[in-house]
Amino acid sequence: MTMYKKIQETASWLKERMTTHPTTCIVLGTGLGQLAAEITDSTEFPYSEIPNFPVSTVEGHAGKLIFGKLGGVDIMAMQGRFHYYEGYSMKEVTFPVRIMYELGIKTLFVSNAAGGMNPKFKIGDVMIITDHINFFPEHPLNGPNFPTGPRFPDMHEPYDLSLVAEADAIARERGIHLQHGVYVGVQGPTFETPAEYRMYHILGGDAVGMSTVPEVIVAHHCGIRTFGVSIITDLGGFDEAVEVSHEEVQQAANMAQPIMTELMKEMIKRAEKS
Repeated sequence: MTMYKKIQETASWLKERMTTHPTTCIVLGTGLGQLAAEITDSTEFPYSEIPNFPVSTVEGHAGKLIFGKLGGVDIMAMQGRFHYYEGYSMKEVTFPVRIMYELGIKTLFVSNAAGGMNPKFKIGDVMIITDHINFFPEHPLNGPNFPTGPRFPDMHEPYDLSLVAEADAIARERGIHLQHGVYVGVQGPTFETPAEYRMYHILGGDAVGMSTVPEVIVAHHCGIRTFGVSIITDLGGFDEAVEVSHEEVQQAANMAQPIMTELMKEMIKRAEKS
């Protein structure tokens, strides 16, 4: 079965079981899965039960597709995502985004944990992604072009500037401190060496992580507008090298949970009206 046939089959399976009609989806990354507790009137589908769906293998990623309401708005949420370093192809990593398009999703919110390289950043900061640099060894649009977009999609605005402005407005209203920066997407699964941190920063990056970029590229190809946010969970590239573990990354991400919850809920409410 071709990948496009699999997408159609999976979308049909979900449509038969959905009781809501969301136009907004949120991907809940490392340490941010607790936001799912804010979703009411929910119907959950474990990835293992969805035809053709990959299964999340990373600690802290629950592996469920959730349909319900967040702040009174119909929402679709991925509690746990897929990573290239898990051994999946880019087609598999971005398979859920293709499903989102088939289900009528118009706006995608993506979140992640990232290592900060900007000297102005501190652990626990929330960084709005304004652009990205793609260092993944495989491009998610390789191969035959899907009919959802052009063969050579323009990428001058991968992160919707109106959504960035909305986030800034909410932050000003509520006294939330936000950073802005460029996200560097890398393969992983190792954390960066001090020299790699410095290199990525010299090239224009403010934070680095192992996800998000493939999803955003495919969403953009599908005409889905995207808003991305990183939790700065560790710092690198400075005078003193600091050891980091996955557990510490999760702890730092959880510290930012209240800010993320408040920001995302309000943004989704306003995105629905725009």
